[in-house]
Amino acid sequence: MNTAITIYEQPNEKLLETLLERPSKERAELEKIVSEIIETVKRDGDDALRIYAKRFDSADLDSVKIPEDMVEAATDALPVELKKAIDRAYRNIHAFHTAQRPISERVETEPGVLCWRAIRAIEKVGIYIPGGTAPLFSTVLMLAIPAKIAGCKEVVLSTPADSKGQINPAILYAAKISGVTTCIASGGAQAIAAMAYGTESVPKVDKIFGPGNQFVTKAKQIVSVDQVAIDMPAGPSEVLVIADESADPAIVASDLLSQAEHGADSQVILLTDSKSVAAAVILQIDEQLKRLERIEFAVSSLAHSSIIIVSDIKAAFDISNRYAPEHLIINIADADQWLDTIEHAGSVFIGAWTPESAGDYASGTNHTLPTSGWSRSFSGVSLDSYIKKITFQKITREGLQSIGPVIETMAAAEGLGAHKEAVTIRLKAIAEGEDNE
Repeated sequence: MNTAITIYEQPNEKLLETLLERPSKERAELEKIVSEIIETVKRDGDDALRIYAKRFDSADLDSVKIPEDMVEAATDALPVELKKAIDRAYRNIHAFHTAQRPISERVETEPGVLCWRAIRAIEKVGIYIPGGTAPLFSTVLMLAIPAKIAGCKEVVLSTPADSKGQINPAILYAAKISGVTTCIASGGAQAIAAMAYGTESVPKVDKIFGPGNQFVTKAKQIVSVDQVAIDMPAGPSEVLVIADESADPAIVASDLLSQAEHGADSQVILLTDSKSVAAAVILQIDEQLKRLERIEFAVSSLAHSSIIIVSDIKAAFDISNRYAPEHLIINIADADQWLDTIEHAGSVFIGAWTPESAGDYASGTNHTLPTSGWSRSFSGVSLDSYIKKITFQKITREGLQSIGPVIETMAAAEGLGAHKEAVTIRLKAIAEGEDNE
């Protein structure tokens, strides 16, 4: 097999810019399609979800709400070994996210002026779980576990049914043990619309989580302007690998393919300062592709992926920060020495023995991460994603006497007389009270 991935040696600026572009659907066309789906769901509710399930997933659904008995049956349907694996991953993910619980501290900014923040869980959250060719039950753990730890009262899961109207049992088992309160059989942009605006069967939520294709990502962006928050713009998966002469080409190739197999719109990039490693990785990709069940997806992804030979490892990290990858794998001899140079990445995997797959499943970190360069400004999902912090303050009479004149001066300077008066009237009351004592 002759793989479609191409080696580029120290490309010029114009070519490098092209190589770092993500594959994407024409934006105007994408927005038009997704907007029409959203408006249809807002208008027709469950009927629209059933129609789209038939059109996109060939599923005939009597109801979009997954009954409790189907969720219970999933436990019995799973092989014992898989159930044990899910349980172990649950424990690690739960431990990592439990350690993220924030501490609320009270600060007396000056005598008599007390300020603090109180932590509250987001009341209702929706989690989107891609289905189709790869039912991501691991994503259920990643999204529902921190929601449960945070104390969210409602956790609504939406995932597409298969052509028989069934949901993968592993998804339902993961939902059961992770604290999901409602399961919905719906996928794509229509599922995002249902959770954003509510239908007869789908509760309206306050924030939507979960990765997906370009249609799902666009739907999340559209609904986020209408009183529902989203975790981040999380679209097609991607990985950037930095490797030097010490790297095993077979390991490097496996890391690239583990992301390429996600889908045709995924992207993988290898940066290396070794021509021999680059050539050997090509051979390994060709060899390992023969063993993949999802070879068509991987080959399609490799067509818009690249291997770039750089002048040195510093140049590799410069390009990585420019690309801002979802996943960054550092497979070089002195990986730890370069960690402080990393400015933009969703999640980092250090050394030869740390596959990206570990973060996807069971190490404990969250695999819902910003893609398409959004790691410049977004973090991956964490416990913080499910909470909000309300500020409180309490000022004593003595405190207001101290800070009041400062507020009056600043309010007057901004021309906001009522702001000033709200302080002045209190100071006057304090003074009169003291005169009467």
